[in-house]
Amino acid sequence: MNEEKAKQGIGFFEKYLTVWVILCMAAGVLIGVYLPRIPELLSKFEYYNVSIPVAILIWLMIYPMMLKVDFASIKQVGKNPKGLIVTWVTNWLIKPFTMYGIASFFFYVVFNKLIPPELAKDYLAGVVLLGAAPCTAMVFVWSHLTKGNPAYTLVQVATNDLIILVGFVPIVAFLLGISDIVIPWATLFMSIVLFVVIPLTAGWLSRTTIVKNKGLNYFENTFIPKFSNATITGLLLTLIIIFSFQGQKIVDNPLNIALIAVPLIIQTFLIFFIAYFWAKLWKLPHDVAAPAGMIGASNFFELAVAVAISLFKLDSGATLATVVGVLVEVPVMLTLVRIANNTKGWFPASK
Repeated sequence: MNEEKAKQGIGFFEKYLTVWVILCMAAGVLIGVYLPRIPELLSKFEYYNVSIPVAILIWLMIYPMMLKVDFASIKQVGKNPKGLIVTWVTNWLIKPFTMYGIASFFFYVVFNKLIPPELAKDYLAGVVLLGAAPCTAMVFVWSHLTKGNPAYTLVQVATNDLIILVGFVPIVAFLLGISDIVIPWATLFMSIVLFVVIPLTAGWLSRTTIVKNKGLNYFENTFIPKFSNATITGLLLTLIIIFSFQGQKIVDNPLNIALIAVPLIIQTFLIFFIAYFWAKLWKLPHDVAAPAGMIGASNFFELAVAVAISLFKLDSGATLATVVGVLVEVPVMLTLVRIANNTKGWFPASK
């Protein structure tokens, strides 16, 4: 990651991401209610249930993230494996299943009089997608804000990206299957190819080629900064499109945004503390423990949104649920950053 940018901490757009999301929600809802021909026109540009305009915007979001992943760092896996075990187990053997359990409890039991069963099933599908997609990009920011070990964080992210390739589809298929949610397997696999394999390969090829020809300094300090606002721009434009399709539903059920947020917030705190206290129990240094908690607590929401759109379409409750994940992510994660920084004394000093 660009060191100068890292020193500045969280950027202006990232810091106020929740504000931009709310503004995009408002813009999208207004378009959906008062200019319905726009989403009607966009809905015609689809290929095998994939919205072409949204796919382009999501590539714009994900490609810059993949540029930052250095797979050469995987050679360091053998050093301090305990931190990686905490990350892997929390992200892939605990997080998706606690997300499913917490969301099911709230959508089907606590909120059963507020959310119709079919809509509850849609929301559950969306939060399952979030739960099965641990963070791969913003975790660099959270790691920096907690003074995490940047080299170790890079290893955590790189290995996580590889696990996504083989772990995401079966976990999502299993959890949605036991929820009686029908998923087209071909579309699910195609989503992973489109939104993980292709940008991951493009990022790796770009990194390898540019570093070889122009050097690492040029790549990190000149090439990557060219995309500094691409991810946020792509995200915000995608949200406007999504909410233009969701406009009338949100106007009719504004409370549902808050209802979806409840299990997402609880899950975020739970997963952070599982990883964080596990790291404390194993006496890991704070600069390993904090990123280990952050990478599981936050989500690869770009992937979750993309897959939700591919599987359930732009106007689905599942897609809305993944977008609520974007809405709550930054303020909740900044709270966890504060908690991590205030409890640094719980952990042994880094060696």
